[in-house]
Amino acid sequence: MIGSRRARKLYFISSIVLFLLLAANGVAGAQPTAPTWLDLDFIGEQEPEEVALTLRILFLLTILSLAPALMIMLTSFTRIVVVLSFVRSALATQNMPPNQVIIAMAIFLTFFTMNPYWQQINETSLQPYLQGELPYEEAIVQGVEPVREFMFRQTREKDLALIVSLAKLERPRGPKDIPTYVLIPAFLISELKTAFQIGFLIYVPFLVIDMVVASTLMSMGMLMLPPVMISLPFKVLLFVLVDGWHLVIRSLILGFN
Repeated sequence: MIGSRRARKLYFISSIVLFLLLAANGVAGAQPTAPTWLDLDFIGEQEPEEVALTLRILFLLTILSLAPALMIMLTSFTRIVVVLSFVRSALATQNMPPNQVIIAMAIFLTFFTMNPYWQQINETSLQPYLQGELPYEEAIVQGVEPVREFMFRQTREKDLALIVSLAKLERPRGPKDIPTYVLIPAFLISELKTAFQIGFLIYVPFLVIDMVVASTLMSMGMLMLPPVMISLPFKVLLFVLVDGWHLVIRSLILGFN
């Protein structure tokens, strides 16, 4: 029984991943409906021992290969990692923090911000499907809706209108009339714009420090001394005194609420 639930859960998650990828490629329609070519109901009906090993490997490889791309495109990861990169560039600390630390921090912050939506998917779609209370097609549709809701909340109307006009679609009357393949690029554009706005605000105080240090060195005639060597300790000191990581992370998390 436990193995059967695991097999059905793996099948359900991989189906959502494939559906979102299909929508991102522009094949999905105006409303998120499950593609017919994913109708593999025989997997859920048989016992785990009867499920072909090749299909299990296929589902696992599908999740492992597509999940990173979907995590970047459809979650808060893009904004978080761009802002953290701006922080490191503004501090001019080169590879400190390392790329691994920035990526890991962005991943865990993404898990934190997306947790309410993933819980909604689990409660309204995955668990009813595993318990046999919800058909497969309807479970897929309900599983995609929380992701679309998150993207709609973070997408600007101007960016959404741009993609709709480029797709030559009729003016939508509501969110349900907007296809997923139109929503995804509009969401990415909005996320990048927001991330660059936050990055600009982060750069301003450190730019002031660079200008003050450079002017001081020029007035003292120390033209051969790189200003970066003098301004770097002051940047780090300022960032520590104002508790910079606390302010940056707090602003990022509140921006998604």
